[in-house]
Amino acid sequence: MPKDTMIRGPVYVLGDNIDTDLLIPACYLNLVPTIPEEYRKLGSYALAGLPDTFPKFACNADGTTPYPIVIGGRNFGCGSSREHAPIALGAAGAKAVVAESYARIFFRNSVATGEVFPLESEQRLCEVFKTGDEAEVDIAKNTIMRLSDNKVYALKPVGAVAPVISAGGMFAYAREIGMIQP
Repeated sequence: MPKDTMIRGPVYVLGDNIDTDLLIPACYLNLVPTIPEEYRKLGSYALAGLPDTFPKFACNADGTTPYPIVIGGRNFGCGSSREHAPIALGAAGAKAVVAESYARIFFRNSVATGEVFPLESEQRLCEVFKTGDEAEVDIAKNTIMRLSDNKVYALKPVGAVAPVISAGGMFAYAREIGMIQP
């Protein structure tokens, strides 16, 4: 599914070392993302591993999230190499994760699946934003703006992987550019 280069909405703020067990607990890995009903169900369990002190992420009546932007700290997506992690976030309705740094496997899986843009921040945004703040991510300009005060923060360019994510992942991109047949 193609992604917009402008993402606007409330943010969901996390901290450092958000591992894949927090993103999607292992007990939900039996869900098959290629089956539409199970894809939606997987999204309803996104961030279900967080402690109860966090607000529920997928809190809409249909099991999706009102938060299209997730903000994290350092080492986002660490832990086991689970493709389900970015898929669960995308299935819930998240469109971008903005973090200081990523575990390589989460970054790679985000690109491969095309579910969420893994954007790196120039500064520690998990201490600047609060859950529910309205923001706008401009992928083309490499910025995130907090809408309450129009303060703009720099993001590192996503680079050559942007077209892959925008196309909806590696296979969709390969079809788009004619590497494989539709």
